[in-house]
Amino acid sequence: MKIKQIKTEARQALRGSWGKGVFISFIYFFVSMVLTTIVDILFSGGIHNWLYQEYSPVGSEFGNFIISLLYIPLTVGIIWFYLGLVRTENPQVSQIFSIYTNVALSVKLIGTNIMIGIFTFLWSLLFLIPGIIKGLAYSQTMLLLKDNPEFGIFEAITESRRRMDGYKWKYFLLGLSFIGWGLLCILSIGIGFLWLVPYVYTANATFYENHIAEKEVIEL
Repeated sequence: MKIKQIKTEARQALRGSWGKGVFISFIYFFVSMVLTTIVDILFSGGIHNWLYQEYSPVGSEFGNFIISLLYIPLTVGIIWFYLGLVRTENPQVSQIFSIYTNVALSVKLIGTNIMIGIFTFLWSLLFLIPGIIKGLAYSQTMLLLKDNPEFGIFEAITESRRRMDGYKWKYFLLGLSFIGWGLLCILSIGIGFLWLVPYVYTANATFYENHIAEKEVIEL
């Protein structure tokens, strides 16, 4: 499937659901901003100190790092929401929080994200290009965990790498195709990202559904 077709299918999947997508983007940006600000204020010793400080306290940096880990299940919930949209499952906004009700799953997703980060960083040490290539190879891991919850962390990462053979360049070009929209969103003082993020996530889910989901799983 050509990139143009992927984006067309993504827009079709979003038809009638743009409101949900924009609302989810707003929730994520708002929660991220509010929690980060609260942590900064608390560790700065109050609003006054926070307003006039030149550097964030170490405690603030650590607190925001912990929060970023806790965001991972929410981010994955959003990714899965758009996969459900592509599959015409009529997902509800409340589903993006449902992962938190399963502690074991939440921990696995956090662990998976950390390992992907570590692997990508280690490959990046060999130069930037290998890191980018491996990042693309691991990009389908969270979607694979949706369809294959029995996968362990390393099994899901390995399966993503295997299934992305022959598709990394196309996925890279798909991402590049949104650069123009991204520049327009910046000109809109960031407001446009409320619409661009759902479009990108749905296009990524469409890519997965058409190129990755149906490949045969190889037992390790």
